Amino acid sequence: MSAEDRAELLSAVDQALREAVAAEVMPRFRALAAHEVREKSGPHDLVTVADQEAERRLTASLPGLLPGSVVVGEEAVAADPDVLDALHGSAPVWVLDPVDGTRQFVAGDPGFATLLALVQHGETLASWTYAPALGLMAVAMRGRGARLNGEPLLSGSPDPETVLEIATSHPDFYSLEEDRSFARLIVDGVAPRPCGSAGLEYLHVAQGELGAVAFGWEYPWDHAAGLLLVDEAGGASGTLTGERFRITGGNALPFTAARDEATAHRVLSLMSDSDLPRRKAQGGH
Repeated sequence: MSAEDRAELLSAVDQALREAVAAEVMPRFRALAAHEVREKSGPHDLVTVADQEAERRLTASLPGLLPGSVVVGEEAVAADPDVLDALHGSAPVWVLDPVDGTRQFVAGDPGFATLLALVQHGETLASWTYAPALGLMAVAMRGRGARLNGEPLLSGSPDPETVLEIATSHPDFYSLEEDRSFARLIVDGVAPRPCGSAGLEYLHVAQGELGAVAFGWEYPWDHAAGLLLVDEAGGASGTLTGERFRITGGNALPFTAARDEATAHRVLSLMSDSDLPRRKAQGGH
């Protein structure tokens, strides 16, 4: 793809995201009726008409921007898990979370985002993190850096003299083994807390406002955009065995993304209660 084609695609995706969110999400923000919200797997796993309609609109528009591409959306997979099989094929895949942070959206909290990643052959090529109520659009392209509202993003390194803040999976979703891993983060100099919108927590890492994230689930729509964003901002990530997180699944959990490689390795070492001698966390540059 030429530089001109790449710029044209980025602009078209940006426009498609903004139009879908403006039409289907923002008019319903703080205006949802009771019948427009329902539980999926439980009281902390919600879906709204905004999620469904935004995904439907983008599923119709995105393939036209890149011929031969397909969409894997969170709500489509909830209805038919076989939709995920597209990640194992050769076609470019748009991985979409129409409203990441649905609980926040339902509560009228502006901390939600639309997440989109372009993935092919298991590699994330580009990503978009759009937080409309906060006026934020973060874009990353593999090997070409990350930007927030057009300005370069650099995660930097945490001050070693300050407490390391880590956003972790919400306790409602822990397994017993994950609970043990996250409990190991409760040590002097480290301050774990439950995450909000996963996409926005990744953005906070890329901005250098949060030391790291640590998650115990691997749904690609929650992580593809953010992992590339952190990598391209200069951060690092890795799974519990020190290997790179695979968008196609089958990861050793939990995993982390952090402002730099040293921080990622520190988090993984704490969660595994070992020094991770096998592999280092993987940096973006």
